[in-house]
Amino acid sequence: MREARAGDVLITSPQADFDSLRFVATETACPYLPNRLARNEAFYAERLDGSLYERLLGRGFRRSGRVVYRPRCRGCAECRSLRVPVGEFAPSRSLRRVWRKNADLHVTIGPPVATDDKFDLFLRYLETQHDQTMGRTFETFHDFLYDSPTQTIEFAYHLGRRLVGVSLADCCPGGLSSVYMYFEPDCAARSLGTYSVLWEIDHCRRAGLSYYYLGYHVAGCGKMSYKSHFHPYQILVGDDRWVTFRE
Repeated sequence: MREARAGDVLITSPQADFDSLRFVATETACPYLPNRLARNEAFYAERLDGSLYERLLGRGFRRSGRVVYRPRCRGCAECRSLRVPVGEFAPSRSLRRVWRKNADLHVTIGPPVATDDKFDLFLRYLETQHDQTMGRTFETFHDFLYDSPTQTIEFAYHLGRRLVGVSLADCCPGGLSSVYMYFEPDCAARSLGTYSVLWEIDHCRRAGLSYYYLGYHVAGCGKMSYKSHFHPYQILVGDDRWVTFRE
């Protein structure tokens, strides 16, 4: 284990054989809860083995681009990692309706490739789903979603020949870790974000993978509430200690 100090936070790297590590401790406005500061401990990864990343997921980490991070906020621990045990998952009636509503979609799986068409779709998505804090250049789009230090796959959702949604997920020996999903705003009634989770959980089942990691669930944050609709789900409450919640 290698250690370095960033500000007043001691960060321990879980991988000793990185060629280079750059440690950071950041504090910004919380993107989930009002009037709070978010504090993360993080490191930069040139490469990230899937089995190591799976262990990191069990310690509350996830990644954005090449930065691997976990929240370490003062006086707050509402960001809790959530995963779905694929073999136990049982969709509710409302989730089954979403599945049927999108039965006319065709999904392809392949390596992540940033294209102009996907970038245009991403921009349309940002205009309706996000404020102006996210970058809107092709470079930021590529670095945010398509510059990955680990094995990542891309799911493309098509309505006929039209691309209506794209999601990305990182590959681990025991499951998939969702990275991000963006979709066509005029297809919002289809609940494409929910459908992508359903489709990718089913993909894990068909591939013999045990878990689908959905990132952080934040109690009190409306835009994160959908993650608790996939029952049963598990919440990380300690290093690799997952507690199951059922409907």
